[in-house]
Amino acid sequence: MSIFQSLFGGGSRELVGLDISSSAVKLLELSRRGERYQVETYAVEPLPPNAVNEKLISDPGLVAEAISRAINRSGTRTRNVALAVAGASVITKVVQMSSALSEHDMEEQIRAQADQYIPYPIEDVNLDFQLLGVSDKGSGNADVLLAACRKEQVEGRCAAAEIAGLVPKVVDIEAYALENACQFLRHQMPAKGVKKTVAVVDVGAHTTSLLVLHDLQTVYTRDQNFGGKQLTEEIMRQYGMSFEEAGKAKKFGNLPESYEAEVLPGFIADLGQQIDRSLQFFFAASSKHGSMDQVILAGGCAHIPGVDALVQERLGIPTVVARPFAAMTVSARARPSVLAKDEAALLIAAGLAYRAFDPEG
Repeated sequence: MSIFQSLFGGGSRELVGLDISSSAVKLLELSRRGERYQVETYAVEPLPPNAVNEKLISDPGLVAEAISRAINRSGTRTRNVALAVAGASVITKVVQMSSALSEHDMEEQIRAQADQYIPYPIEDVNLDFQLLGVSDKGSGNADVLLAACRKEQVEGRCAAAEIAGLVPKVVDIEAYALENACQFLRHQMPAKGVKKTVAVVDVGAHTTSLLVLHDLQTVYTRDQNFGGKQLTEEIMRQYGMSFEEAGKAKKFGNLPESYEAEVLPGFIADLGQQIDRSLQFFFAASSKHGSMDQVILAGGCAHIPGVDALVQERLGIPTVVARPFAAMTVSARARPSVLAKDEAALLIAAGLAYRAFDPEG
């Protein structure tokens, strides 16, 4: 860890990815031989309501219990972990600094000037930086990415992991983890993403994250308050269930026959509208991109049967469900048949697990 307690962390050959969302913890471990990846272990464990509120862990003990169950269910022996904080809680900024500075001197300068970049007292944040390369804004300068997050976001996640017996090695940013995971979707993209514009839409319980790639590089991100919670609440209203009962019924398909006719179509229509709205924001913000080659759906809602075809019909854009592990081998202890039902919801976990092999980690 740096003097600020690093957000980016360092790579480790033994590392599990742990995505702590508002509704579940998702643990994933990958291995690699050459360019071939394998899913070694994984587990998804639900969180009780209000254990995580607005991406902030309100009860580290409850979250730690779910993490412990995930560790036991997966069978992993790896204790080093990569975590992620939500993009909305993170401030990022690219600044220019002299490329003649050593990393230590950059760190000292950032510490001295941090209040110019961060609208919070420096003692209240974890801050890290990463050298991006030569700047095109001035000779002799380098572009440096600063990332700052309020300490409670980082400390809550680290505390929950540590209570469960894990050792935090990397604290990443969800949007960057999602971007890292997109390499595992290239097999689904037209022309493997080369010179194509692809939208990856990760629909979580409370938040839908849009990541637009052009030629495999991120050109736009956007989060909005919409997710599977809306569907769960509609099931509660329609069938008189508790939130927990509705969530389980949704996950395991134990719903009345009227569900597919009375409840699901309205939610999918709303989902299509939300994606369409986000894409319109992207087109309005970009002078270079006026069309989309593909939409890839991720998150728990991507597993709704036929959702890709219905969203494609609404948007008029080829749409598929994310299958990040389709080009990988899967170990027997990762339960391939069960993994297939969860894989679209494991993109962030996959991006975090990749940090074990990231040469820049």
